[in-house]
Amino acid sequence: MATELIEESIDIDASPQKVWSIVSDLRTMGERSPQCKKMFIFGGDVKQGTRTLNINRRGPLVWPTNCKVVAFTPNQEIAWKIVENGTVWAYKITPKGDGVTLTESRTAANGETSKISSFLVDRAFGGNDNFEVELHAGMRETLGKIKRSAES
Repeated sequence: MATELIEESIDIDASPQKVWSIVSDLRTMGERSPQCKKMFIFGGDVKQGTRTLNINRRGPLVWPTNCKVVAFTPNQEIAWKIVENGTVWAYKITPKGDGVTLTESRTAANGETSKISSFLVDRAFGGNDNFEVELHAGMRETLGKIKRSAES
């Protein structure tokens, strides 16, 4: 069983608009994420309902996922649902002083993912506990890259 909510946060000395310009540019996700190497956007600009095809990589393993943007509030939140496993990935921007707190999360409703996803996590990723440790580390890496970009 997956942890229902995995999240990491970072404080960034930049405006919500600056941080939003980075996190909402899904075409550049591969520059920040250690696992999602490329997001192909369908239908022009990213907005609620936009669909993506993502290419993910972990070591020698490469796999595609399909997503749909399920939340899109400029300067506040963007989230997308992975079709193959039902998880939702999100970025939330919360103003804090002269900057923001940026939170990245992955939600697995009721701690459940698809049977194929659970099987692959167990067999290819060393089990759920190891995989979730890796997800936390990946979130921290991604948030750090966003922070450096927004503050430069």
